[in-house]
Amino acid sequence: MSQQIVKKINKLEVIKQESVSDPKPTPILFIHGAWHGAWCWENFLPYFAERGYNSYAVSLRGHAGSEGHNKLRWSSVNDYVQDVASVVDSIGVPPILVGHSMGGAVVQKYLEKTDCKGAVLLASVPPFGLINFILKLILKHPLLYLKSVITTNLYHVVSSEKLVKEFCFSEDIAPEKLSRYFKEIGGESFRVLIDLLFLNLPNPRKVNTPILVLGAEQDKIFTMSEVGKTAAAYNTTAEFFPIAHDMMLEEGWQGVADRMIDWLQNRQT
Repeated sequence: MSQQIVKKINKLEVIKQESVSDPKPTPILFIHGAWHGAWCWENFLPYFAERGYNSYAVSLRGHAGSEGHNKLRWSSVNDYVQDVASVVDSIGVPPILVGHSMGGAVVQKYLEKTDCKGAVLLASVPPFGLINFILKLILKHPLLYLKSVITTNLYHVVSSEKLVKEFCFSEDIAPEKLSRYFKEIGGESFRVLIDLLFLNLPNPRKVNTPILVLGAEQDKIFTMSEVGKTAAAYNTTAEFFPIAHDMMLEEGWQGVADRMIDWLQNRQT
């Protein structure tokens, strides 16, 4: 198995895992969701590299090992799109883009102006944004929502292992795994919340790239109906797995990865 290489590209943490054989012509760039970082692709990076894909994962500005934590609260979706563009430029070959959750919205926004050979959305923010999730948050955790808005600090939403488990993982996640992932969880931009409520939503009509849309049956953030509407917006059909929101970390992640690889091979990428 090849070694992971961690480097900085324009102040961004990028983890690279090279193919263990002759690499396929199109690499893959993984983009994390809210509160996460490049670390969340720990299963996917070696798995895809073993199957011939040079694989990259970026920590968006203010996340994990990237710089910009002091400015994270007011970073915008366009800032994140710029981060993706800078990493794509550094790779030198247009990659397949894989976006999870908020990262899926970033991928959608990137594709409005730049085509690539394919993209994958995992439990992604739908084109109509976060309104349904925010309504659910208000109903179930009204004080948590108020605290987050008053302080403009979205870390409150994931400030305990119990909350992270509720939103991201299945009920039967191993306690030691949950504790390890919780230690990696960080803050998130309040401006991005505003962007994905109404200010800067994705526009599928501007996207020409073929997209694979995958969802999680046990997702507590985006329902199967919402994922289905995301797929319909991109003229495709959603496929689902019996896991929770963090599809790349859940038990059963390998089935998700295999479906992605099958789709990529059918596209000869």
